[in-house]
Amino acid sequence: MKKFALIGAAGYIAPRHMHAIKDTGNQLVSAYDINDSVGIIDSISPQSEFFTEFERFQEHAFRLKRNPQTALDYVAVCSPNYLHHSHITAGLRLGCDVICEKPLVPTPAILDDLALVEQETGKRAYNILQLRHHQAILNLKDKVAREASEHKYDVELTYITSRGKWYMESWKGDPRKSFGVATNIGVHFYDMLHFIFGKLQRNIVHFTSEHKAAGYLEYEKARVRWFLSIDANDLPDSVKGKKPTYRSITVNGEEMEFSEGFSDLHTTSYREILAGRGYGIEDARHCVETVNTIRSAAVVSTQNDEGHPFLNSLKR
Repeated sequence: MKKFALIGAAGYIAPRHMHAIKDTGNQLVSAYDINDSVGIIDSISPQSEFFTEFERFQEHAFRLKRNPQTALDYVAVCSPNYLHHSHITAGLRLGCDVICEKPLVPTPAILDDLALVEQETGKRAYNILQLRHHQAILNLKDKVAREASEHKYDVELTYITSRGKWYMESWKGDPRKSFGVATNIGVHFYDMLHFIFGKLQRNIVHFTSEHKAAGYLEYEKARVRWFLSIDANDLPDSVKGKKPTYRSITVNGEEMEFSEGFSDLHTTSYREILAGRGYGIEDARHCVETVNTIRSAAVVSTQNDEGHPFLNSLKR
């Protein structure tokens, strides 16, 4: 049984990590968050220590480290995006392997720094890239590999996940902390596209705002028009008023069934990491490079058929 600590216990994604720790037969020993709304711990690991000050959490972890019988094995990081680097390095320096939510860090340069800390500590940082474990994604990856087509696939990615006014008041609405919509809600989709279609060759941005972004990506095996939004007004009429989220991926005009199979992907990710097959710094590099470019790219007009259809409604 491995002993875990969790940083960011009050966040949206933290319960998935807590369940993954429990479902893989391991123990949540301690948790930290500046907020104390963490009652869910009672149903998962009521014996866990909890701290609202990082210094006290860290000191507790160092005390556990003195005894091999109590020392932590892993630190799970679910904190706001801008704190990932600091919390990952803190976990590594505690002598733990670290499992971090996406995005791992915002830039390739910080990835390089993490690699140095790995070398210094002899420990590993792993990223949750859960879509790589989704059966529909694995099936499509196999299909693309088998077909070995001479022509690039035409892919259209649309993801609209409605968020209320609270979102812009939280750290997620601050681009200095979340790194913007494309990074915060899109990074795992860019990883998925690379996972299936190979290396990225072109990265064009057609629209960006605090609520949405759109662009064009060209991979070795695919041409991708993408649109991401947290604005409920962008929901298609067929969904508006019925569901808060719209997710669509089409490949050569064929809709990919992608509505189910998400609930256990964190547990699957944990099982793979614990078995020595986790995704580390270099696996995350491609999607980190992609979002880093998107954040710094100049917005350009669409050319040929590279613009996502939803752009038309934004330009009216």
